[in-house]
Amino acid sequence: MRLFLSISFLCWSLLCQSQEPIEKRIFETQKLKTNQEIEIDGDVSDGAWEMVDWQSEFTVHRPDNGAQPKRQTKFKVLFDDDHLYLAYHCLHEDISQIERRLSRRDNFPGDWVEVNIDSYFDKSTAFSFTISVSGVKGDEFITGNGNNWDTNWNPIWYGSSKIVEDGWTAEIKIPLSQLRFGVKENHVWGINVMRRDFGADERSTWQWIPQNAAGWVSNFGELHNIKGIKPKRQIEIQPYTVLRSSSFPKTEGNPFATGSESGINIGLDGKIGVTSDLTLDFTINPDFGQVEADPSRLTLDGFQIFFDERRPFFVENSNLFSFQISNLNAGGPFGNDNLFYSRRIGGAPRGRINVEDGAYVDYPDFTTILASAKFSGKTQKGLSVGLLESVTSKEYAQISHEGQVSQKLVEPLTNYLVGSISQDIKEGESRVGFSFTALNRDLAGTELIDQYHSKAYSGGLNLFHSWSNREWQLKGNFIFSHVQGSQEKISSTQRSFEHYFQRPDAEHLTVDDTKTGLTGHGGTLSLANYGGKDNISFETGVTWRSPEIELNDIGFLNTADQIDHVTWAGYRSPKAFSIFRSLGVNLNHYNRWTYGGEHLYQAANVNMHFNFKNFWSAGTGTTFEMKDISTKALFGGPLLRQNVGLASWIYIQSDNRKKVNIGLNTFGFSSIGSDKGALNARNYNIWVSYQPISSVRLSFNPGYFKQNRAIQNVAYYTFGEEDRYITARVNQQTFNMSFRLNYSLSPNMTLEYWGQPFLSKGNYSEFKYITNPLAKGYLNRFRLYDNEQLTLSEGHDQYLLDEDYDRVQDFSFSNPDFNFLQYRSNLVFRWEYKPGSELFVVWTQSNTNSGDPEKGIFRSLQDDLFGQEGTNVFLLKLTYRFY
Repeated sequence: MRLFLSISFLCWSLLCQSQEPIEKRIFETQKLKTNQEIEIDGDVSDGAWEMVDWQSEFTVHRPDNGAQPKRQTKFKVLFDDDHLYLAYHCLHEDISQIERRLSRRDNFPGDWVEVNIDSYFDKSTAFSFTISVSGVKGDEFITGNGNNWDTNWNPIWYGSSKIVEDGWTAEIKIPLSQLRFGVKENHVWGINVMRRDFGADERSTWQWIPQNAAGWVSNFGELHNIKGIKPKRQIEIQPYTVLRSSSFPKTEGNPFATGSESGINIGLDGKIGVTSDLTLDFTINPDFGQVEADPSRLTLDGFQIFFDERRPFFVENSNLFSFQISNLNAGGPFGNDNLFYSRRIGGAPRGRINVEDGAYVDYPDFTTILASAKFSGKTQKGLSVGLLESVTSKEYAQISHEGQVSQKLVEPLTNYLVGSISQDIKEGESRVGFSFTALNRDLAGTELIDQYHSKAYSGGLNLFHSWSNREWQLKGNFIFSHVQGSQEKISSTQRSFEHYFQRPDAEHLTVDDTKTGLTGHGGTLSLANYGGKDNISFETGVTWRSPEIELNDIGFLNTADQIDHVTWAGYRSPKAFSIFRSLGVNLNHYNRWTYGGEHLYQAANVNMHFNFKNFWSAGTGTTFEMKDISTKALFGGPLLRQNVGLASWIYIQSDNRKKVNIGLNTFGFSSIGSDKGALNARNYNIWVSYQPISSVRLSFNPGYFKQNRAIQNVAYYTFGEEDRYITARVNQQTFNMSFRLNYSLSPNMTLEYWGQPFLSKGNYSEFKYITNPLAKGYLNRFRLYDNEQLTLSEGHDQYLLDEDYDRVQDFSFSNPDFNFLQYRSNLVFRWEYKPGSELFVVWTQSNTNSGDPEKGIFRSLQDDLFGQEGTNVFLLKLTYRFY
């Protein structure tokens, strides 16, 4: 601990020195004459290009920041009333070594060059356009001064590339309607051009930006002499049609499992430029059928699993609506907490229903989104605004019993509203912003009134201030939440996993069954230094969640009643030395308390990452957990001391430029000292990718996880007047394997396959009950049941407990052994037959099953997964984009 504090103090002392401001480069562009045209064919010999000189003298950005690149790059910029044009010349002494890989849009394969344009000139926001030597396009919307790169932004633009005798060339044409800028006679835009030299594994930029610089967009060069253009209003309408057919196992007597179904769906997406700065996006009857399935996951600890958003409407410009409460370099379990989690919209219904024995139920998988709209943009004066509203329909479960079909409501009509506004100050050196969310459910007169919150509101204030060329940064996020519901629902929320107000040893928590609302708060406050001399950075911060905070109706909350303090210090060498192309070292320290002052957690971590001159990479890290006490491990019971131990990981990856790329990642945790034997966990992952030809890429990623945990929660009951928290040793094994095939027929036509079998099995033994949950040494925390007290039922599905040996059953609980299996896959053919208009043909397979926990992994995969009939869904989706 003393060593860590000494190192942190040294880092802080070094950071007190500031770096010099970066010298900005300037490009003077010209406007095409009325009769001049540029044909976008990759040939940069058009006479119009002679109006401006080539710009060159690129500098390596990484890995050897500030050095001269192995190969130089040149570019030119012109414009007319409607378009911006760029020409590139990427020099190469051996054109046979230029990497011409194909892929789908936004995958950035092989050699490429890109331009980043800050047309707002707010030094925070930019638009990125990438063209590869094989003609593949990529585009990203950059926000947060380079902290967020949105690849789901898909503007209309044109590009072409060509191999020439001394390298390769490219031309792009960007409609001004795809950019955002104000009304001015003479514009100045931020600009930077980056080239990826695949063979040298090098990225170089026109405007040099140190790797340790604070910010990306704010350090761009400048594009001058943009005169006589006017902002363009963007109007795009995209109708679509979806044909759907599915097959699944047929069940005799079940009217909902007939073996097949089909249907047709139509909808409309649109984008309208309300002003040159502000855009309205809308979708009516949206369909997300072509979206890849979520990977399979299983957890025993009770925490929610966070899945990334994949639906384009919600992903595009998502940063404008996101309010990430804690974004700290040291990381932590709170990193996904957010006022807005768009996966809540259209998610699976959660209403519970009771049905008679022998009834068949058709329960909806998702909630129908009737319509969504979002209004977003940023004005020339640095004011960012965002407003999103979605409406989801009522959903009913269909019930068939003795030939009679009825329905029960499982999801009410719901309105979701999200808003944000922020103002940049001094060209983004400081910022103040506010976000809010509002959810309203129509529960009046329904059976769901005790199952859902009727209203859920939250808001957040965001403050950011930087100084010394943005090197020093002070950040503050402050949030509140309020939920309303019936007394039964609010009582249930207080007892839920995220809160556990019923915890018997928590003096600061009390369940109040008369409440009809909860109000909480939280936030994060941090101080950081980036870009100081000696390439050392530093951040320290505190983040908190009050006991009554509740965000999970429209946001994401990992847990309430928690205060965390974290500190991070990092060193990064931007230049090559010895065997290293680059090297990074990080130190982290963590502390955690409850709102009642109970100290829960203390740990220190060191991790290192290396890139070698042979183009291999590796990394390793170790975390020493000095203290770990859980508020959740007994699922509403008292605090339980977890295991003191060491967690270590290591990875190594071969040269990713090669046709065959191999990597290995392994993680392990072992309890130590008096906790030795309480927990041993290991995780192994291998990834192999193979690119036999430029248009085909295959990847294979098997993973295996195993843990042997001495104390895993099983059940709870009361024996006399004593609480019994029953736990057991669990031996869990998890196997998964992802396989991908990407075949690019052209830059605009791809065939992609992804598949993943998944199995997780657990066997429980050594059943016990907790006697002293905070005892040091795990053997002192429990008392084992013997074979006379605990027996397995004849059907092996129940454990029968006779605690006092009187041959009278005191309690029973289900056999917790499990064997969960799942297979998911997607085969997607995508053709962008004109810019912005696409044809999708999709085949999706899925199967979920349970197997015998005593079976081996591969036998169970064969018998209980691949040997069973699954569900097949076929989709054909056609979109046409009018603009």
